[in-house]
Amino acid sequence: MITPAGRPDPPATAAGPAARAAGGPAWDGLLGMSAVVAVVLLATSGRYGYHRDELYFLAAGHHLAWGYPDQPPLTPAIIHLTDLLGGSLPVLRTPSALAAALTVLLTGLTTRELGGGRRAQLIAAACSGVSAVTLVTGHFVTTTTFDVLFSAALCWLLARTIRTGDHRLLVPAGLVLGVGLMNKNLIGVLAAVLVASIAITGPRRLLASRWLWLGALIAVAGGLPYVLWQAANGWPQVHMAGRISGGDDQGGRVGFIPFQLVLVSPLLVPIWLAGLRRLLRDPDLRPYRAFGLGYLLLGAVYLVTGGKAYYLAGMYPVLLAAGGIAADGWLRRAAERGRGRSLRTRLTVAIGLSAVINALIGLALLPTSALGPVLAVNPDAGEMVGWPRYADAVASAWNLLPPGDRGHAVILAQNYGEAGALLRYGPERHLPAPYSGHNGFAFWGVPPDSATTIVVTGYNQLDVDHWFGSCSLAGRVDNHQGVDNDEQGGPIFICHDPRQPWSVLWPQLEHLG
Repeated sequence: MITPAGRPDPPATAAGPAARAAGGPAWDGLLGMSAVVAVVLLATSGRYGYHRDELYFLAAGHHLAWGYPDQPPLTPAIIHLTDLLGGSLPVLRTPSALAAALTVLLTGLTTRELGGGRRAQLIAAACSGVSAVTLVTGHFVTTTTFDVLFSAALCWLLARTIRTGDHRLLVPAGLVLGVGLMNKNLIGVLAAVLVASIAITGPRRLLASRWLWLGALIAVAGGLPYVLWQAANGWPQVHMAGRISGGDDQGGRVGFIPFQLVLVSPLLVPIWLAGLRRLLRDPDLRPYRAFGLGYLLLGAVYLVTGGKAYYLAGMYPVLLAAGGIAADGWLRRAAERGRGRSLRTRLTVAIGLSAVINALIGLALLPTSALGPVLAVNPDAGEMVGWPRYADAVASAWNLLPPGDRGHAVILAQNYGEAGALLRYGPERHLPAPYSGHNGFAFWGVPPDSATTIVVTGYNQLDVDHWFGSCSLAGRVDNHQGVDNDEQGGPIFICHDPRQPWSVLWPQLEHLG
């Protein structure tokens, strides 16, 4: 609310340490930590190869639209821009590295809004910087990296609105939400849960502010083009959500809560748990209680609906922000008892070990031949290995075709990673553009009915025998690194004579997930 003189109303917070930020932001330390994170991510960005999602985003970037069956348009547009700027892995992954670094900065700034001083801000930012979610998702391009950034920015702006009472900040919050909705739908769920939490815990005057409604209109405008695209194309995102729901990724519902213990670091669980407790119970943080309740409600929503465990990642910056204040209090009280040095050492060791362990898991530090143990925790590491070898194997099968057959032959890939790899590496191996029924590729082209010879990759013998008149095994994929990823050992078939016209067969090949 703004007074006639143009000044914001007094802060809608309780008096106390949390109501007045302890000094300003620790800019030097926060910017330094953010820069270190960005440099580390960029320095390791080119050691392995493209992730399957990046290959898909590159393909989607050549079919720019207001939406895709599995996602909004922002991430493919970002990748397309980096591709125009050169397309090397470090260039392609620069936006993700910067997003991760900005998330670290925002974690520290949120600590300041909650009333944390310099040391609390640095503790929170350090925990964010070494967290698994920061290093794993910052290492390659994924919608999750940007989703966590936009979620952190939204929570920071909301916390700042509560502290200062300046409701005009809800307008940039709406802008952040709108842009975030162009990247991933999860931030919309987070925003809805936070609004519900504010209705329960306060400060409820935010809900009556005209600035909230203006911010909401901006957010709706940001997400509307994707909604219209989905409506015009039969709501494929809804169908895909149904397929994902209840899956066993990250252990499914059973593993949902245990997986939260590794999203930051098992060694740093006490930090964010203390932050959650403070948000829910500390009188000084009562105006910010919606964040603590929001985390619990969001977790309940995803547990009930079968959401993936990492969908909660966007809430951890604000939990770590409150946890930094809690850790700062531990250090202060320990110092008063003459035990400050011991606790500082333990906290430093916990952060340092978390950095080492999460870096080994999330960054391209180990030889690819040593990735076996890492894949059990971070299977994404295996999805960055072997794509040129995969393209070689498909090219070998293609070259088995008599020259006269190649004019009416096509390549059919089972998933978007395989199809994206063939788009990236196929031209230099004289391969035609592939077809695939997976997600966006199903929208981008159907083989012509004249295609009677098919090089098929990613499917099993039973599938190809069902669709085609005759099939023979032409080879198997071998990444020559011993990395057991989804493509390793997969068969490649040469098939002939589709049993139905492609226009009839194609709906059987379309699949979301």
